[in-house]
Amino acid sequence: MPATNSIHEETALLGSVPTDSMVDIELKNIQLQYPLSRTLSKDSSSLLMHEDKVETPLGSMLVAVQGDRSKPAIITYHDIGLNHTACFQSFFNFVDNRMLLQNFCVYHVNAPGQEEGAATLPEGFEYPTMDQLADMLINVLDFYGLKRFIGFGVGSGANIMARFSLTHSDKVDALILVNCVSTQAGWIEWGYQKLNARHLKTKGMTQSAMDYLMWHHFGKATEERNHDLVHVYKQYFEKNVNAFNLGLFIDSYVKRTDLAIVRELDLMKKKTARMIKCPVMMVTGNNSPHVDDTVTMNGRLDPTNSNWMKLQDCGHVLEEQPAKVSEALRLFLQGQGYAVHRPNRMH
Repeated sequence: MPATNSIHEETALLGSVPTDSMVDIELKNIQLQYPLSRTLSKDSSSLLMHEDKVETPLGSMLVAVQGDRSKPAIITYHDIGLNHTACFQSFFNFVDNRMLLQNFCVYHVNAPGQEEGAATLPEGFEYPTMDQLADMLINVLDFYGLKRFIGFGVGSGANIMARFSLTHSDKVDALILVNCVSTQAGWIEWGYQKLNARHLKTKGMTQSAMDYLMWHHFGKATEERNHDLVHVYKQYFEKNVNAFNLGLFIDSYVKRTDLAIVRELDLMKKKTARMIKCPVMMVTGNNSPHVDDTVTMNGRLDPTNSNWMKLQDCGHVLEEQPAKVSEALRLFLQGQGYAVHRPNRMH
């Protein structure tokens, strides 16, 4: 009986629809719209950047400037295997980060020979050490007439930013450090990295080197999380990276020294202790292979001006969790006195 009543109700409802208002529509043409393919190379947003070659006694660096130079400065530094485009382009193109470009001018620094389309460095070129790469930022500041800046580094770039802040604390207002390591390389990392660096310089991008770079940036089980993103990065490492130049950069990174920073809570001893003086936001992902390293570094920072954040379901936080990083960055910068507001997505 209930089923019969239901049929009668549906019939009555259909009968109440005015048939004279129904119009036949003929579909004459259907045009399929395919999504734009993701790339780690320069896109249309790169046209809005101005690029400069900054010469230093240790080699030249390409710097891409994004935004109004009258605004406060953010200087970024990329990780091994990447350049400013591959490391930061998608993050700064993310809708929630429009506020950064409205309130800051971003200076993207590329390590020597790591920019897109870089010529192979000459045989016998002595690649700068990590401390020297940090000191080369002084040349960038002088070139653009910058007095102070906010540092934003990922991986090896974060280590470089931390080193610079230790020797030039008066020039750094704050640091955003993603997957930052404060210690020297362990024996396993040293051996694996040295082998990969040798292969990159003599054989090019081998499968072993590519596997290491994927692990370095994303951690384990990457393809299970985002198959398409993995494909994009593998294509980039295979076709867009100057393997010889990257081998030199990796050599420099694996030979890094310990930052030798300490957590000193005594107010009197703080004045002379080797500490990062500016506010620091440390970020990592729960799938990143560098989680333990960031915990170690966080334990060596001043707890009164540092924050540590581990994001879930990601290894490469800028790629896999840009919204959460953007929100944390906005709140961190607001805490430093910058008027950074949440963007209105309705416009």
